[in-house]
Amino acid sequence: MPTVILTGLPVPGSPLAGELRSLGFEVRPAAGPQDAAAALAAVPADQRVAVVDSAFVGHVHALRLALTDPRFDACAVTGALAVQPGAREALDKAAAAPGDGPDPYADRLAAAVEAAGTAVQRPELGTLVAAVPATSADRDAAVAAVAAVDDEAVRLRTAVKSRDGFFTTFCISPYSRYIARWCARRGLTPNQVTTASLITALIAAGCAATGERWGYVAAGVLLLFSFVLDCTDGQLARYSLQYSTMGAWLDATFDRAKEYAFYAGLALGAARNGDDVWALAVGAMILMTCRHVVDFSFNEANHDATANTSPTAALSDRLDSVGWTVWVRRMIILPIGERWAMIAVLTAFTTPRIVFYALLIGCAFGALYTTAGRVLRSLTRKATRTDRAAQALYDLTDSGPLAEFPRRLLGARGPAASSVWIAAFGAVALIGFALSRPYGDPALIAVAVLYAVAAGEAVSRPLKGALDWLIPPLFRAAEYVTVLVLAAKADVPGALPAAFGLIAAVAYHHYDTVYRIRGGTGAPPHWLVRTIGGHEGRVLLTTVLAAVLATRATDFPVALTAMAVFVALVVLVESIRFWVSSGAPAVHDEGEPA
Repeated sequence: MPTVILTGLPVPGSPLAGELRSLGFEVRPAAGPQDAAAALAAVPADQRVAVVDSAFVGHVHALRLALTDPRFDACAVTGALAVQPGAREALDKAAAAPGDGPDPYADRLAAAVEAAGTAVQRPELGTLVAAVPATSADRDAAVAAVAAVDDEAVRLRTAVKSRDGFFTTFCISPYSRYIARWCARRGLTPNQVTTASLITALIAAGCAATGERWGYVAAGVLLLFSFVLDCTDGQLARYSLQYSTMGAWLDATFDRAKEYAFYAGLALGAARNGDDVWALAVGAMILMTCRHVVDFSFNEANHDATANTSPTAALSDRLDSVGWTVWVRRMIILPIGERWAMIAVLTAFTTPRIVFYALLIGCAFGALYTTAGRVLRSLTRKATRTDRAAQALYDLTDSGPLAEFPRRLLGARGPAASSVWIAAFGAVALIGFALSRPYGDPALIAVAVLYAVAAGEAVSRPLKGALDWLIPPLFRAAEYVTVLVLAAKADVPGALPAAFGLIAAVAYHHYDTVYRIRGGTGAPPHWLVRTIGGHEGRVLLTTVLAAVLATRATDFPVALTAMAVFVALVVLVESIRFWVSSGAPAVHDEGEPA
């Protein structure tokens, strides 16, 4: 159980001790700094410990934000400080030499911990109160300020993301926050709600796979309910501050698993009615994955860049100041809420083919809109990118042994504006040749080798060019589209479903890489990338299999399935090991903008 050291003389009538116990803390009094240091020494170093001034006046949720958030080693508000084991040494040193001053003891400790090099998170309280009054009049004023603000209303409001899509903001969040509170009061965790959302979506996919109208209607309803639960899990995490490593992994991967499983369900349902839409399902998955890689790469390239301004960004900021343009710009890119609503309605009332046509058209427009804007920003801004950003982009390229060879042979040279154009040349040549040549043409192997060489040359320099963030999505498109084209041209039963499985397994690896980088722990170990070949190795292997099996095309789906199973097993085992380990970041994904 975590411990609170309540410092200073007791305040008659103060509810503070009871409030701290309601938050799950054991309360230990300490009259002065020396007593507090002794009490701290008695608390095991592997437990969360907090120091709170006994004169503290404020909302319970202010204390909750400061004392219970698991994402930060140290967190504080006025009169209260909490640390996890990672910051315990700094706290013990500060308590051993607290110094004097007019500030509350907890505030002096927080300043000393921060001065020692440990970051202290100070949550934005807004209208919430956290104070240590010096006089009885100040205390009366603070108590009145606490009474004037509904703590629970603030907690509910802040459980909802401040920036979200139109459909989510106005059609889901007004009631899903109350579902989140209902779950919290019954002891449910965000992970349980996330799992319930996945199960609901899988049942929806199963209903769609029946190919019957009742199944499509049920699938649409269940998909919407799954999305409500998907919103609820994040709101529950924010409402109760139940952030966890497992929650980060589940939330980061289940959205894609749900959506892609539903695509497969629609394809199976259409096949029952004699309509083969597997190519459309694979295309929708490719488009969505590449679109997200554009988002991830652009953000990683620019979030810590210096002089990171441009006229395009300034125009975007001005448009954001006009209310209606904000919602229009968020809606036209078809974010997850609008996208799932469209899929659900069209599934219930139309056919899988129409669903995929609408999805491909809408997502293609959104991808072109966002990518064009980011290209324009990149060309007009004068940004200097960091080594960390260059490394993140390299990790996102998923380059394997073949692409590493030029880098090792030539060494890491200075940045070059040609990197993105070399990558684009390799990707376009590979896709164009795969589209134009018959299935099994051995010449495609030579083009795949050329692609591997171009990919290696593109990443042989630090990726600090203005458009180098486009290199990862170019590689994703080249690999995924090549697999799709070869499976379609094989024209044998099972080839496209096998391609769907292979791309899904590889896409999971790419999303896993993104969320590890986002969490600040870096990309997956390089042995994993080498084991599954890197993007260029998988492309070469796929083209070799197509050529070798040209006269036995019925074996091609078996080969793709074997690749999918191998990649999935290797990636999932390592991913699960990482996300359940203590080294994984304690975060909860805030959801994708698109």
